[in-house]
Amino acid sequence: METPAAPPVPRPAGPRTELPISTAAPVKKQRRYAAAALSTVLAVAAALGAAAAVSAVGDRTKVLAIANDVPAGQPLTDADVIVAEVSADAALTPMAATDRSVVVGKRPAVDLRKGSLLVAAQLQPGTGLGDDKQQVGVQVKRGQAPAGSLVPGDKVLAVTVPGQGEQPTGKDGAEAPPTSVKAVVVSVSRPDASGAVVVNLAASSSDGPLLATRASSGRIALVRDVRSGS
Repeated sequence: METPAAPPVPRPAGPRTELPISTAAPVKKQRRYAAAALSTVLAVAAALGAAAAVSAVGDRTKVLAIANDVPAGQPLTDADVIVAEVSADAALTPMAATDRSVVVGKRPAVDLRKGSLLVAAQLQPGTGLGDDKQQVGVQVKRGQAPAGSLVPGDKVLAVTVPGQGEQPTGKDGAEAPPTSVKAVVVSVSRPDASGAVVVNLAASSSDGPLLATRASSGRIALVRDVRSGS
């Protein structure tokens, strides 16, 4: 005998309860809008940065720079000057690359260092380093010049050093004063392995040949004169 089926449960007669609508979808949309706005801002910033970089490259100008160390008073050669590109800056006043032919042969009034930009004020006409005098290169051994104190513009006495076993004497047998030549220091080289340096001296036309003769024998010592204001 089959069991009779249970009668259906009647639905409540009260009002129908509506389920709340989820708010997840609007939040996701807001996040998508924010991400899109951020992407737009970043893209604009990148474009502005690229434009600024291109503008900066376009503002570069060709100027003159120093390729080698050049002491004050030594004429500039073509190999001492190179062309460099720098960004335009009102605070910098380097010489233009088109002035290269003008500066070659000029004497700087100050020491020029490799890698620095060349400024017109460094090439003052009439350096006061004996441009109108004869110049003689004198090799000075260690101990025959003030160590490290000679600079361009110094007035010196180029004193003839007696040879080995020589001692100049006067008529009365007393020691005779050494002979010397007045000169002006034009430039000083760096010491070599033995400590010797080459000093370029400017002397009068009457003393130039005499100084060169004495310098060739390696018997010159330099005495620095009192500097102005000392």
